[in-house]
Amino acid sequence: MPKLLQINSCIKGSTGSIAQNIGELAIEHGWESWIAYSGREPLSESQSHLLVVGSRYVSQLHALGTRLFDRHGLGSRSATKELVERIKEIRPDIIHLHNIHGYYLNIEHLFNYLSISCIPVVWTLHDCWAFTGHCVHFTDVNCYKWKDKAQEHCCNCPKKKGYPTSYFLDRSKENYILKKQLFTSVKKLTIVPVSYWLGDVTSESFLGKYPINVIQNGININTFYPRKDRVKEVREKYGWKDKFVILGVATGWSEDVGMSIFFKLRYSLDDQYAIVMVGLTEKQKSQLPKGITGFLRTQNADELAEIYTASNVLFNGSYQETFGLVTAEAMACGTPVIVYDSTACPEIVDNDRGRIIPVGDFGKLLEAISSLKEMPVAEKERMSKTCVEYVNTHLDKNYKYQEYINLYNSLL
Repeated sequence: MPKLLQINSCIKGSTGSIAQNIGELAIEHGWESWIAYSGREPLSESQSHLLVVGSRYVSQLHALGTRLFDRHGLGSRSATKELVERIKEIRPDIIHLHNIHGYYLNIEHLFNYLSISCIPVVWTLHDCWAFTGHCVHFTDVNCYKWKDKAQEHCCNCPKKKGYPTSYFLDRSKENYILKKQLFTSVKKLTIVPVSYWLGDVTSESFLGKYPINVIQNGININTFYPRKDRVKEVREKYGWKDKFVILGVATGWSEDVGMSIFFKLRYSLDDQYAIVMVGLTEKQKSQLPKGITGFLRTQNADELAEIYTASNVLFNGSYQETFGLVTAEAMACGTPVIVYDSTACPEIVDNDRGRIIPVGDFGKLLEAISSLKEMPVAEKERMSKTCVEYVNTHLDKNYKYQEYINLYNSLL
């Protein structure tokens, strides 16, 4: 029986669910599945064997080292040494990395082992941290010093105070040099970006020397599907009965995902429109402008699918996406989407499934909303059906994650 070991910063949430789903599918195909994840995360149930890396206290020390000295990925030494010893005991046939940032792993210890283990490594990139000196995204500051052939490599990071935050020192140059040295030391490494945009930028980085195999994220279409039987009840419950519902969903609301744009929509649109925001903290919810319906972060996927279905359009206000999971989830529920024409945001959207607008163009956003609102009923139904068909055909998690199983088998 072949053995799969995945390593990720979490066991829940978006990337945690992806690791869990891959593990479950691997088990169905006769693999033994293990998942290692950060000890700062709560314990969870899983079909896979779980390995907890470090503890909340160790994670806090790692975070402190990052805040003070910009040494993210260089703490958690003992925890990573213990993980490496467990890997030696398990003897996996494939090691699959996801997010190795997140205050729980020491990249030196991990990659020093991977470089001599001769175990095939698959690395799914969910963001850009792997090839920059500090940041997880770079387009907002138009910084391309991470490119392998750039005249000046990462230094003087303009996003030093962005995740993973460093308040004082800037080690972006040293971090970049170390990452390049460590991450290009693995003999059998396959890079798996979660979007074609991310695949393109990765090919321009020092990781471009490795095979790059894009596998977009998959959606559970048995959970995210049109809940039409619940639309009337949901809309009446929240006072949206005859209104055009504009929905925003985020795992963490900030300016990076357009929080103030939703406030601006409320001030600019009349009572024919309902503005809904899902994924807020208690504090954010309490500070919402009057007229916006706010929901806290929820792990209840059925409730989220009902809200998606009851909405008329999802506006994904993020201008930096490496895939756009909420975009796909909304489309799976038959809800068209408005996105910006930046990074991977428009990768699964076109005029048959929503609208693509210039980044930050509020006028174009209002035009896009109006065009969807005024669309004839038959055309709205056709667009909704097209959204569902696209996700079911291209983004069903069973099909997408089968691509991982195929990749594992090819590497064996």
